[in-house]
Amino acid sequence: QVQLMESGGGLVQPGGSLRLSCTASGGTSNSYALAWFRQAPGKEREFVAAIRWPNGATYYGDSLKGRFTMSREISKKTAYLQMNSLRPEDTAVYFCARQSNPISSTISAEYRYDYWGQGTQVTVSS
Repeated sequence: QVQLMESGGGLVQPGGSLRLSCTASGGTSNSYALAWFRQAPGKEREFVAAIRWPNGATYYGDSLKGRFTMSREISKKTAYLQMNSLRPEDTAVYFCARQSNPISSTISAEYRYDYWGQGTQVTVSS
């Protein structure tokens, strides 16, 4: 059984930065992706970014690349989402998710993710 532990959310002013962390425990697969999705009030959940194990390839949602950066710490099975130049429209609950044996064409597909974290709130407001 895979468990995902998220941390790093909070309140930040517009233009500020936050770093989210997602640590995976359990599971035996060496081929997987850790991703972030977000859901704002009244909106559908959307893909933010993902990083693959073992090759470290990264993927980003439309218009987010350049402000958001995915990285990882292999030994800790942890993925990081560095969010810079935050805007009020980035306010949402951010969810970490894990996809086994990922392929690039479906890396942003919510249905392909079989484990989810509980979510962490990110609020961008002055």
